[in-house]
Amino acid sequence: MTLPRDAMLLRAFFGEDDKYKGRPLYEAIVMKAREAHLAGATVLRGPIGFGHSSRIHTTKILRLSEDLPIIIEIVDTEEKIKAFLPALDTMMTSGLVTLEKVQVLLYGAHVKHEPA
Repeated sequence: MTLPRDAMLLRAFFGEDDKYKGRPLYEAIVMKAREAHLAGATVLRGPIGFGHSSRIHTTKILRLSEDLPIIIEIVDTEEKIKAFLPALDTMMTSGLVTLEKVQVLLYGAHVKHEPA
């Protein structure tokens, strides 16, 4: 699979404790993205953050949180990302979703060519 240079980045922000049909939301979104044949998805777990409630979620020892920030990043063509949005909408009950245009510089294995 190749990606055009001009692509789109979807970011979804929510809590680690969020669920979809009994499983972690981040796992369900990644599996749904894979089923949709999107180019790739990455889950990032944040050590500290807050959202619309302004409640701090952190890994600090004195204030352990079991609902740490999660960010999922998905990059693909604008058409495929926009086609994925209705599925994402049914899975997320709260959080934040952003879209931005990006330029893909490398996707897949980078082959180094030896000088002749």
